[in-house]
Amino acid sequence: MIEPTDLAGSFTLSPASKKVNRMGYGAMQLAGAGVWGPPRDVGSAVAVLREALASGVNHIDTSDYYGPHVTNQIIKRALHPYPDGLLIVTKLGARRGADKSWIPALTRQELIDGVHDNLRNLGLEALDVVNLRVGGMVEPTEGSIEEPLTVLAELKRQGLVRHIGLSNVTPKQLTEAQTVTEIVCVQNFYNVGHRNDDAFIDDLASQGIAYVPFFPLGGFTPLQSSELDTAAASLGVSSMQLALAWLLERSPNILLIPGTSSLKHLRENLQASRLRIPARVLADLDSISRKGKEF
Repeated sequence: MIEPTDLAGSFTLSPASKKVNRMGYGAMQLAGAGVWGPPRDVGSAVAVLREALASGVNHIDTSDYYGPHVTNQIIKRALHPYPDGLLIVTKLGARRGADKSWIPALTRQELIDGVHDNLRNLGLEALDVVNLRVGGMVEPTEGSIEEPLTVLAELKRQGLVRHIGLSNVTPKQLTEAQTVTEIVCVQNFYNVGHRNDDAFIDDLASQGIAYVPFFPLGGFTPLQSSELDTAAASLGVSSMQLALAWLLERSPNILLIPGTSSLKHLRENLQASRLRIPARVLADLDSISRKGKEF
């Protein structure tokens, strides 16, 4: 296992004043296939969570619509009562249909119900951070988010939510959101092969706001690139380890939440936090972006 000090340094979420190691864990894959129902082996899922924390992870990303309810219940089973310093970040803005579909859930009552579902299934009295998830499946769509965000701000004033983040948003939507409430993090689709948010990341860094890339390894379509494979082989690491390490090198406000249900893959992901990428390899990977090429 890796000591906490090896997890690529830390970042303090402001104004939350929560200091987290930059290598975190995403819980989505703890559910069954298609992020639906329980996993085949709940005991293995519990073991992954416990080893993640024992290895220094203190930032878990989850949602009650994973499963639905499954991942939060596993987190509670594995880790409750939660240790001091653990940050659990959840999301609202969607629900699952009986046909396993993903359905927007942004009405006032859906958001209120979502907060209470998360509280109950995680066994918490208040949620550390709630991300408002909007937009399409992987890309944001412009439009006002003031109405649903105002509901979350009310829940924050009631003490049920401590801090608020955004997911799948544009810079314009962030600016609007900041007129409603303080924003501590943004979670968007970004990885070494998909870099639409380059300027956004830099702007967030200047504001001291965390950027948390979802699908850091490509998501449902894993990253595939001969350039990435060649660079990884030259360093004696896997392509996925290099992709994670590249994100950590990209900007100090980036927090990672790679997910897995495998102890083996968990250990490989955590090892990526030790990797320091030589300048020549960074240049090779960056040249892909300059050519406008995505994996």
